[in-house]
Amino acid sequence: MKQLHRQSSLSKQHRPHHRTRSLASYLVREHRLLFVLLGFLLASSFFLVYPSLAPHPSSLSSSAYAATTSSAAIVTRNPRVFSTTANNVATARRLPVGVRKKPLRVVVTGGAGFVGSHLVDKLLARGDSVIVVDNFFTGRKENLAHHLTNPRFELIRHDVVEPILLEVDQIYHLACPASPVHYKFNPIKTIKTNVMGTLNMLGLAKRVGARFLLTSTSEVYGDPLEHPQKESYWGHVNPIGVRSCYDEGKRTAETLTMDYHRGAGVEVRIARIFNTYGPRMCLDDGRVVSNFVAQTLRKQPMTVYGDGKQTRSFQSMG
Repeated sequence: MKQLHRQSSLSKQHRPHHRTRSLASYLVREHRLLFVLLGFLLASSFFLVYPSLAPHPSSLSSSAYAATTSSAAIVTRNPRVFSTTANNVATARRLPVGVRKKPLRVVVTGGAGFVGSHLVDKLLARGDSVIVVDNFFTGRKENLAHHLTNPRFELIRHDVVEPILLEVDQIYHLACPASPVHYKFNPIKTIKTNVMGTLNMLGLAKRVGARFLLTSTSEVYGDPLEHPQKESYWGHVNPIGVRSCYDEGKRTAETLTMDYHRGAGVEVRIARIFNTYGPRMCLDDGRVVSNFVAQTLRKQPMTVYGDGKQTRSFQSMG
């Protein structure tokens, strides 16, 4: 019995070595190890030697385009963009050849307007699916007519003052009349759009985990005493003026945006847009450039409201 027990224990001790030898012989036999190493080499060379030259598209860090004299481009001066990420310069991630970025599902409120329609063009051009939400108070369907047959485009007539349920990856909140003629037409509706509309869109971003961008305005600085305004400047404001429905509404929208970021962890961006002009801009919206163009064409003396604080008259060019 002792001898049998000793033989069984010896066989158990030699069994792992037998398994190791059998595995090694299996890999060496018929050059299997060579083919395994060759496969690893080909896979690593595919992912390392041939990276995609195109950087990973990041979300828009600014809602305005560079200034240009071409009629085919939208022009924005002095955009101010605030990002909640630690580094405002997004590093471009490189994708291997044949691996495409998953297209995003994006909602643009106020997407039928002047700036919003150009943003929709950009988003569709990069391959995203876009849902435009607009009540057409100042927006026009003509600005989006060229996208109506696109299967990645959807247009919804809806007022952002009322909640809406969507499943999206990014939210660009542009909904609000931006010219003095329009936002002073119904000041209560203007401030409701800024406050309640922003609150509804931030609630949607929190529910679905979407990134949120708010387009704000230079009017948050009020009647500034500092020129040009730095991002650290808090402004010189009048909370009871005739323009306060827009100015204070945007300031409240910025407050809500940052509170949702700090309190609910929503990833947010804030872009303060200054004087903007370009194609699809209404000539009767009461702003500086549109007034200049419209009244110059009519050859009439023009009254320009410089930021709404002072009035200057210019004789139109003959």
